[in-house]
Amino acid sequence: QVQLVESGGGLVPPGGSLSLTCTTSGSAVNIVAMGWYRQAPGKERELVATINRGGGINYAEPVKGRFTISRDNAKTTAYLQMNSLKPEDTAVYYCNERTTCGQDYWGQGTQVTVSS
Repeated sequence: QVQLVESGGGLVPPGGSLSLTCTTSGSAVNIVAMGWYRQAPGKERELVATINRGGGINYAEPVKGRFTISRDNAKTTAYLQMNSLKPEDTAVYYCNERTTCGQDYWGQGTQVTVSS
């Protein structure tokens, strides 16, 4: 059974930084990409950043230049470094794995709150 566990969320003032970690376990095969998504209250879940199995990276426009996605060599842990955080970055952040068949695996989410 595939499990994804996020950690690292919390409360940070505007302009601050947080680092999220996603640790995966289980027997997911043919993972084509890992990524981070977020969902703010009253809004739909949206893409933050993805990294594919070849190392290609994609960022949502609102986070470009501020967030950095990475992963370990074993491709079992993904990271999201978030700098220059803004109140509009407040959301529950979810880790995702997607297979070549289009199946998605999700973590339980971690809350990020940007507020003074």
